[in-house]
Formats: sequence, C-alpha cells, structure tokens
Amino acid sequence: MALRRSQSCGRMSIVSGAVIEMPRKKHSSEFVIKRIYEDSSDDDGFRILVDRLWPRGMTRQRANLDYWGKELAPTHELRKWFNHDPQRLKIFGERYQAELNSRVQAIREVVTQAEDSSRITLLYAAKDPTCNHAMILCDWLQKLKPTKAHNED
Repeated sequence: MALRRSQSCGRMSIVSGAVIEMPRKKHSSEFVIKRIYEDSSDDDGFRILVDRLWPRGMTRQRANLDYWGKELAPTHELRKWFNHDPQRLKIFGERYQAELNSRVQAIREVVTQAEDSSRITLLYAAKDPTCNHAMILCDWLQKLKPTKAHNED
C-alpha cells in the first residue's frame, strides 16, 4: 500500500469523547499525520514525533523535529497490548483517548508551542497508516474546543 505524503485525520470515527477546552489562535492549525521515514518538507509546518520510543534507523538530523512529544504517546502497557492489531483498534482508541483526557495540561503546552504554525504534522513510525495511534491522536486533537479568551478577532 502506497503512503500519501501526509494524511488529514478529521475523518475518523473510532474515538468519541469529551470536549476539552484548548487555547487556540484566530487561525487554527491543521493537524496531519505522516510517517517519520518520509522526507520532511516545508509544508509540514511544526513537526512533532508522537512516539514514546525513538524510531529505528532515524537520525535526529533526518527527523528534522520541532518537538518530541513522548507525553502524547500511549503508555508502554497500552502500546504493547495493542501491538498494532486491527481487531483491537476500536478498544485501543477508547483506552488511548482516556489516557489523553488525563494529560490535558501537557497537551495544551505542546499545542501552544506550535500555535504560530498553520499546520502541525504528527509523526509516527508504525508501518500501517490505517492502524496506529497517530490517527487517533490527530482526530482527538481536532475535536478540542477553543477557549473563548484565545478565539477573539
């Protein structure tokens, strides 16, 4: 299966859940996902690696990261349980979203770092572009509700 250069992630319905208030500037950022092994481009905007482990064979220079968001990744136990099994994706998504809901402050800090970019690219190392945590994270981030104080014209 050929990978697209980047994938928008607003089409998922795997994860449903709470709306979390998040500071957002006037022009909100677009979230996309991309495999870390693909070449970086100027179109990527703010690049965040969302894996807890560093990708095999990837140098820091080639990764061209703006931030390594270990706190955005699933816990070691959840990641091991999931094992990228497509039959576990729905339950994994629910459990991962519960983890994300418990880390709201850390996620706010990460997104605030990227607020000047029109695009935030979430980078992952998994081989399967349709069965990975970055899809779930991207969908969850797009559902965040902006706070009124940061959304004024």
